This record gives sequence, structure tokens and C-alpha cells, in this order.
Amino acid sequence: MSMMMSPLITGVHFPPISEVKRWLAERPLDGRELIDLCQAVPDYLPAPELTEHLSGLLTDPLISKYSPDEGILEVREAVCGYYGRKYGAQVSPGNICLTIGASQAFWLAIVTLCRAGDEVVVQAPYYFDHPMALDILGIKGVYASFVEADGGLPNPVAIEKLIGDRTRAILVVSPSNPTGAITSPETIRTLFDVAKRHNIALILDETYNEFIPGGLRPHDLFSDPAWGGHFIQIASFGKTYALTGYRAGLLVASEPFIHNALKAQDTMVVCQPRITQHAVKYGVEHLDGWVAANRDMMTRRHDLFREEFLQPGNRFRLAASGAFFAWVHHPFEGCSGRQVAKRLVDEAAILCLPGEVFGPGLEGYVRLAFGNIREEAIPEAVRRFRELV
Repeated sequence: MSMMMSPLITGVHFPPISEVKRWLAERPLDGRELIDLCQAVPDYLPAPELTEHLSGLLTDPLISKYSPDEGILEVREAVCGYYGRKYGAQVSPGNICLTIGASQAFWLAIVTLCRAGDEVVVQAPYYFDHPMALDILGIKGVYASFVEADGGLPNPVAIEKLIGDRTRAILVVSPSNPTGAITSPETIRTLFDVAKRHNIALILDETYNEFIPGGLRPHDLFSDPAWGGHFIQIASFGKTYALTGYRAGLLVASEPFIHNALKAQDTMVVCQPRITQHAVKYGVEHLDGWVAANRDMMTRRHDLFREEFLQPGNRFRLAASGAFFAWVHHPFEGCSGRQVAKRLVDEAAILCLPGEVFGPGLEGYVRLAFGNIREEAIPEAVRRFRELV
């Protein structure tokens, strides 16, 4: 008899991106180049000046050593400067813990905030890693339904109705992964007020905060002197600076929350790698213009895709889109998102993700990501959707 594994983890679905990429080995070779709309990874390289800066640090004997658990003070001070420009925020280095990507920041937030049996209200469609983590930890996700007429945006009234005695947090992703929908500053403020009213946390995942068209300020919560009592931000510089493999995440919260989160940080990873921290510091101090140019490029990709996709005669329906993503309703009644995504791989040489991995009852959708598709390839991608029968 083999050793037992936790039913909390065996009951969680396999990572969806790994699942669909396995389909590629079975894909018929018809001469067409694969169009990858699956993973939200920038197709461009980091800024050359950042790479050159890092290469000069490799002989520094400290670069291969641990840093403080929360990150190097000078790096966190530089991040505070970025938050001042981006949010008008008054945050201190004590409000910041640098993490192994936004996913680890989420785990850190949840294990600091919740116990097994607690509940988190989650806006659907959700980023699939979030409920996977909750399920593994024995924390119940309570899901606010996707309303296509609302463009996938959270409804504070509907969310408040889901709060119960065991609720510890409201979780929202903006810009949304998977819909791309951007929650307005006014709605974010209302959700924060709901959290305060119920003495719980608003957890806001802002991994794609630099891809809001025009570089607009995402919200004004950091201007509230009491923001730390009910607001936790998880974020990432991985997409911002094309450093996804560097795992450049961060957790921003009150100083008492960070103090306690460091107990978990030390047992999880100890610290973000020093080379990553130096990449972040260089980025926030020197690359605002580079980031803005890439934001404009991603906006053009989105806008062109939307224009092409909405032309008459397309049986697929664009339900929501923005920033890095499009959320598309497929036309095949009775078919799951997995079945349609598999058909798209086999018959159209398009790789995307099925809707059901983003929430219950979402089998009628697929998610598309624009990180890997150049503007010149967009018309061909849309043509392949139109031709699938």
C-alpha cells in the first residue's frame, strides 16, 4: 500500500496551462504555425539596459546570498517611490514584502489572514491559481457569479450578500485575469467600504496594473490613512518588466500584517532572490518610459483584436476584454470549454484556455491572452475563429 496524500490536494485540478500544452503533442501537423493565446507571458525581452545592469552584478559576492526575508531595504525604498508615482501612495518599506511572484504573495496573504474552514468571497471568473490555493488550504471559496451583461465587473451589492460569519476577505483581480475587465476606482473604493463595514479584508490582485490604457491610476485606496486596516494588495513586476521567470512579486499591507506574514515567508522561501530584487530596483527607477511604450503596444493589440473580432459573421462572441485578455463565448451548445479549446488546437492551430477552469458554470467560454500575438498575426487568428464550424 502506498502512502496517502492529502485529499485537499488530490481533489484539485491539474494546472490548466500544463494540461492544454500537453495537447500540442497530439496536434495534427497541417503546416500552419501555432498561434499561442494561452499563457499571459510578454513576447518581448526585458529592456536591454536592465539586462546589461544585471550582468554587471553577477560577480558581486552578495548576489548569491540571502537577503532579509522581506527584501533589501534599498529595493523596498525604491518600490515606495514607484508607488508614490503610480498611486500617490504614502507607503513605507515596512508595508512591503518582496515575494516569489504574485502567486506566492497570494499564499502569504491567505495563510496570514485565514484558518482552515474560513471563507473568502471570490469574484468569478477568477484566476484559477487562487481557488486552487484556497482548496489546498481547506479555505472555502464563495463565488460571486459572472454576469456577462456587466462585462465581468464585480458588483459590490452582490458581493456583500455573500459575506457570512466565516468570511475573512473579498478577493478581486483588476485588470481581470481572465476577462481583462478593469474595475473602476469608484467600485474598488465601494468594495473597500464593504470590507470595512464587515471588518474583513479586501484583497486586490493587481498583477496587470501597468496595462491599464493610458497608465491611469488604478484606485486611490493608498491615499486613505487607514488603508492598512482592511486592504491587502498583491502585485507583480513580472509582466511589467518582462521578468516572469525572475518571479518578481510583492505583498503590500499594514506593517503588523507584514510582520506576521514574514513568519510564513521564512518557512516558504526565506526571500526573493537578490538578482530579482536588483532587477526590480532598476526597473522602478529607470524604466517608466519603456513600460509605457509596452502598455501602448498591448493596447494596440487588444484594440485591433477587438475590431477584427467584432466584424459581422463571427459565431464566437466577445463577452469581455481589456488589458491582456479577451473572454469569449463559444458557439457550440452542449460542448465544454475544454472540448472547444481542444478543437481550436486540432482544427485551427490556436492554443487557449477553457472557461471552466476560471469558475463553475463557465463551460461556454474560452480565455485568450494577447502576450504572445504580434499585431500582424491578429487578423489571421480571428480568421481561424471564424472558420471553425
